[in-house]
Amino acid sequence: MQFESPANLPLAGIKVLDLSAYIAGPYGCALLGDMGADVIKVEPPEGDNLRKYPSTLAAESRAFLGINRNKRGLCLNLKDAAGHEVLLRLVREADVLVHNFRPGVPERLRIDFATLSAVNPRLIYCAMTGYGAVGPMARHAGYDQVLQSMTGMCAAQAKADGPPEVLYGSVVDYYGAALISNSVSAALYQREKTGRGQAIEVSLLGSALAMQSARLVWAEGEPRNLERDMRSGGITGIHPTRDGHLYLSANTPHFWRALCGHLDLPDLADHPDYDTVKKRAAQAAVLVPLVRQALSRASAREWAERFGQSVPCAEVRPVEDMFDHPQVEAMGLMRPYHSKQAGNYLGLAQWAHFGASGQARASEGKTTEEVTENATGSAKDRANDSANGRAAPSLGEHSEKILSTLGYTAHEIEQLMQSAVVQ
Repeated sequence: MQFESPANLPLAGIKVLDLSAYIAGPYGCALLGDMGADVIKVEPPEGDNLRKYPSTLAAESRAFLGINRNKRGLCLNLKDAAGHEVLLRLVREADVLVHNFRPGVPERLRIDFATLSAVNPRLIYCAMTGYGAVGPMARHAGYDQVLQSMTGMCAAQAKADGPPEVLYGSVVDYYGAALISNSVSAALYQREKTGRGQAIEVSLLGSALAMQSARLVWAEGEPRNLERDMRSGGITGIHPTRDGHLYLSANTPHFWRALCGHLDLPDLADHPDYDTVKKRAAQAAVLVPLVRQALSRASAREWAERFGQSVPCAEVRPVEDMFDHPQVEAMGLMRPYHSKQAGNYLGLAQWAHFGASGQARASEGKTTEEVTENATGSAKDRANDSANGRAAPSLGEHSEKILSTLGYTAHEIEQLMQSAVVQ
């Protein structure tokens, strides 16, 4: 797969300072990097806490690698006056700064919007918080599953008469990251018209509620507590088969008839008791056993192949199957990276393509074996070749080079490192 050169991506030439940690802020910056921005991850001497998270990958946290791609690394002590001066030099040349400090901390560190916009009036300043900058919970620590629990997401996942359940996978964090990327891109567009930067506030609370906008509708006169379940119920869902599980979605009349045909249940296809989604949900106790009995005749993979395009479905698979899935390969969604800690590995590549048509990209597809083979060779060349994908940086990996571009001499850089202002 031929990946787009960063020079041809929409945010080429945009410089982003990522002062955030964990998932939402860093991944929002990674998304900007995916679109061509030059992202510098600025970490404190102890590093991003995500580096220390449990991981079956011994050399580095798997989560850190996946969330911090396409960045250069600078280790900087912002609490030191010399470290603060380094940041101000960076800000003068930057377009965007993202952080996830709690309200009040930026002011103490003298990196609040008022201070930094005085240095660079064109700066887009994005603060990711747990609960916003005002209100009784503004200074509370916000985390993904805390917000899931608070906003009804865990309650909505509960099975009948069962306890609330967490949605694993940091869904609020990842959606918050998408909102950061979206908001920053919009602010950059507005800056093209006004010439000035602005402050942006994105919160995990807002992200969690935005994910549930379909449920967050309370009509005048309605009781407070009522059924808000958006799930179709009944047929739509995961079902056991002879081997494995299969997800089915047959909400439209067309897909429902096709499903009945494949399952040899023709009498159900146009039965007046089952001819709408609501009716089928109401008759789930009757329909689900019939559907599952039919599905028991073959494996999930066999049914998925048989249904093809006629019924929306998917065999329930582990994420590892995506490394060499033919559709993933065809779309170029994985690519090789090289990390000083982890060595060669495959990771997520471009999730959007700019400029090239799908047909043109299809002719350039490569197998996973070819991609893996391309991951070998000169580690140094790959690490410095941003067009081939930049792996998550080691702590302070690019500190010296970044300082040299800011006008620091070799002697000054050595002094900063000896005094532990920079690592």
